Amino acid sequence: MLGRALMLAGGLAGAAGLSQFPEFSQQYVQRLGGAVDELRRFVAEFDADAAEIGLTRNAALADLGQGGAMGVQRAETMAGVIVRFEHLSADLAALRRAGPFTRAYRARSLGDGEIASAAWAEFKPALPLNFEGGVFAGAGFLGGLGIMAAALALLKLPFRRRRARSA
Repeated sequence: MLGRALMLAGGLAGAAGLSQFPEFSQQYVQRLGGAVDELRRFVAEFDADAAEIGLTRNAALADLGQGGAMGVQRAETMAGVIVRFEHLSADLAALRRAGPFTRAYRARSLGDGEIASAAWAEFKPALPLNFEGGVFAGAGFLGGLGIMAAALALLKLPFRRRRARSA
């Protein structure tokens, strides 16, 4: 009886937890979009400044890096901003093309720690009353049941061996 209650509790916990994924991923995409928009502005301004003096982006970075210590530091910072912009833009494009189920498959695209932390800090769990939330809740329930069943089976294992030996 206790085992079934624990399995039910595990299933319900899994359902409650996994049902939140569609909304969290939506909030992550919204924050990611804001970050990409801001980085796009910085990169566009840098490219415009470079074009104004007749340089490409790479030539401008090289030129900036030949200045003093501040120039070198600024060139490294700007190169990092450009790389981050390109990486986050690719993630955003992939996530915008994906529906809630594909987002679960592409969960690695939700991997920017800074954005995920910010989304998590503002995230408020809610009861998802849509199809996606129901499917994720069902999958979470089954996953929670499975995890609890496996944990209980592992806990019972030493006792089963003792009974087999004594019989």
